[in-house]
Parts: sequence; structure tokens; C-alpha cells
Amino acid sequence: MPRRKIRVTGAPEAPLRAALAALRSELGVPEAFPPQVLAEAERTAKAPALPAYDATDIPFFTLDPPASTDLDQATHLSRRGTGYRVRYAIADVAAFVVPGKALDAEAHRRVNTLYFPDEKVPLHPTVLSEGAASLLPGQVRPAALWTIDLDADGRTVAVDVRRALVRSRAKLDYAGVQKQIDAGTAEEPVALLKAIGAARQRQETERGGISLNVPEQEITEKDHTYVLGYRAPLPAESWNAQLSLLTGMTAAELMLAHGTGVLRTLPTAPDGEVARLRRTATALHIDWPHHVSYAALIRSLDPGDPRHAAFLQECTTLLRGAGYTVFRDGVLPAITTHAAVAAPYTHCTAPLRRLVDRYAAEICLAAVADRSPPDWVLAALDALPRRMADGSRIAGTVERECVDIVEAALLKDRVGDVFDGCVVDVDEHRPTVGTVQLISPAVIGRIEGDPLPLGERLRVRLAQADPGTSKILFTAV
Repeated sequence: MPRRKIRVTGAPEAPLRAALAALRSELGVPEAFPPQVLAEAERTAKAPALPAYDATDIPFFTLDPPASTDLDQATHLSRRGTGYRVRYAIADVAAFVVPGKALDAEAHRRVNTLYFPDEKVPLHPTVLSEGAASLLPGQVRPAALWTIDLDADGRTVAVDVRRALVRSRAKLDYAGVQKQIDAGTAEEPVALLKAIGAARQRQETERGGISLNVPEQEITEKDHTYVLGYRAPLPAESWNAQLSLLTGMTAAELMLAHGTGVLRTLPTAPDGEVARLRRTATALHIDWPHHVSYAALIRSLDPGDPRHAAFLQECTTLLRGAGYTVFRDGVLPAITTHAAVAAPYTHCTAPLRRLVDRYAAEICLAAVADRSPPDWVLAALDALPRRMADGSRIAGTVERECVDIVEAALLKDRVGDVFDGCVVDVDEHRPTVGTVQLISPAVIGRIEGDPLPLGERLRVRLAQADPGTSKILFTAV
């Protein structure tokens, strides 16, 4: 599921990047790996546990942003009668990480790769995450190889997952793939990305699921000030995301069928959160008739429109109730679905960047082999939701603080200026404090005033914008 993406460019000594570095220090983000962890990573990188099954004859490709080197997934797509065959290879981190050793303990401490606008703080040492475990082109790698057969409408008809040796033939990027598909020059394994992705999007619509095409905010330094822009995702990114969703849904169904697993669950959003989004839509001049559902509105939006882009950013707040639900011994949990997916779903496609995915892979491999998951998986299972929740809280704090810093940098030279805005939220305990959405630029910040007209337009003055304190403050005019 999407997170809010912000990218910052500029020299490391630039004020904005200096503020981000200070934030990492303040939050105690563990940037350096302990020596014993690095030593173990170096050893296992040279001698991983390799599977016997050889699938290196399959011409996989990876599809990621151009600069990415931590490649979790490789893909091969083909026709199968009137339907399709999706082969999805996922990096086998368990081939390198020994349960209970230093590398494993450090991964449990970090939980997730943390993404800052200017850099990332990885879950695993880069000798693994960007080297020996990454599905880099031309390299033989251990993987969990999913084979998912679909009918002509994109519905799943057969599933297999096994450990295998794989070799990616090409590292592709979204812009290049989009250009090939649009021009009709893509080879079939790449060209089918559109057909399969579109079929899965239709399945998503039928079941009531929602995929947020969240644009990436880019902050660039220009003439000693900062400029905000958006990069809308390409269709190829959405088609590729459908393959990951397909695998996560398939893995969840395997877990449920075999009675042990860890699901990614999300209850339906409370009415108050949807009402808040309606106020944001009003602030951004987005027409949302009451008879139009949230899902239908999302599908009508254009991420290339700055107003729509800002609204899609705010829609990610409906995902905040997501968590991990463990079950075992055939006793299924009360909630098994993810409201945005509109189906059971689990995280299993990004083990280089997320701890829980390594465990999900082991459970699915055991399910297909009709055996119990390894003891080390079962021993850690009950503690995983709490550990992942702790990691998610840290990631959420990083995201919120980074947004505050970036928006403060964007507005730092405009203190005293007046903007058009709309109050989208008011603190129920302090009615003089709330949240305002500016019309332009698409910034959301704290506002103080008495009274605050919830859901109405008003003029606001920027009272504070300091990247060093990572806060902005508006007052009602």
C-alpha cells in the first residue's frame, strides 16, 4: 500500500537536507550497522543457503525506479491458453539471515527500511539488500518463486510457490517500459504487463477495492528558495502494483486455507475520517457528490492535476488503521480482510525492506508443501504484530516530520503572506486549534483562531515556517 512519497534534491549542506539529517539524529534512527552484523552479512553474502530447483532458464525482468538497487521482485509473464501465467520471483532473504543470529536480531530491531526525502535507512546491510540478495540482472539468486495462473478475466485458477534459483535478464524502469508498451515494441513478457494489469484492475473494481495512485512530491531548490512539484505515476506503475497485490492476496488465501498466517488487515474507515476527506475535497475544489462513493471518486481523479494530487496524498490517511493479524491452528481471526484491497491480503513481496515478508514467505512455502512452518517462524509469530506496529509508528513519525520539514522549507520565505484555505479539521478538545488545507500551494498545516469555521473557506496568514523546528503555523485573518 502507498506511503506519502517526497523526494528532495540538493547538496547535503543545503538547509533542508541539514534539517532532515537533524531529524534522523533526533529520532535515533539507526543508520550504522553494528560491526558483528556487517561481518555476518559479509559471510552469508558469500555462502547463502541455495535451493536445488533451478529456474534460471526463465527470462525474468525487474521493474523499478532507475536508481533502485534493492530489487525484491522479478517478473515473467506469458500466455496460457486464453489466460495468463504470472511468474513472480521474490528475493529469498531467509537464504542469508540465520534465525537468532546478529543479522536477524538487527532486522527485528529495525523492522522496516525508513524512507527520508533525501535518503533511505535500510533494513539489511547493503551488501545483502543491494548486493547478494537483490535480484540484480545477470546474477543467479535464491528466490521464492510464485507461479500464478489466471483465466482470461484475470481470476486466479492455480497457484504454486517454491524455492528456486532465478536470474533476471534485464533491469527495466517504468518510463522505458511505458514507452515500449505505448509504441507497441515491447516483447510479449513485458507487453503482457498492460493486459494482465488491466484485467486485475477490473477485478479490483468488481470487488470494491481501491488503489491509490499517489503522486510523488518533489521539492527542488531554485534561486535560493524551494519549489513544490508533483510527479504522477505512470500506468505501468499501476499495472506492476497489481502483480504485487495479486501475490499478496494469493498468499493470504493460502494462509487461510492452511490455518496459520499473518495477514495485513484494515477495518472500514470510520465515517468521521471520510467526512474529513470530504472537507479536504471542498478545500481543493474537487466535486464529490454525496451519491458518489469514495472508490468511484478515487478512480475519477487525475494524479497529474495538482489539486487531485494533493487530495490523493490525504487519502493515505484512511490507511492508518492497518495492522497485522496473526492466527494459527486453524482458528481464524474475526477480521481477515483489508478494506482497501477488499479481500484477504498479506505483505510478502518486499522482504529486503520489510521484516514480516520473510515470515510470510516461509508460511506460504510450508502451506504449498503441506507441512508445518519452521519452528523459528512459529516461535516469532505472536510477537510480529506488535513489532511491526512499533516499526510502523516509527515510519509514520518519520513521514509526518519529513512532511512538516519540507512544507516549512517551501514556505520559509513567505511568513506574513496571506493564502486562501479551508479548515478541514478542528480539535474537539481545543476548538481554537485545527488543520487548514491551502488552495495553492497544496500544503496542510496547523491553524489557530477563534472561531474556526470547519469546512468553510477563509483567508489565513502564515505565522511560522521554520524547517529547523519542522513546524508551520497559520492564523485566521
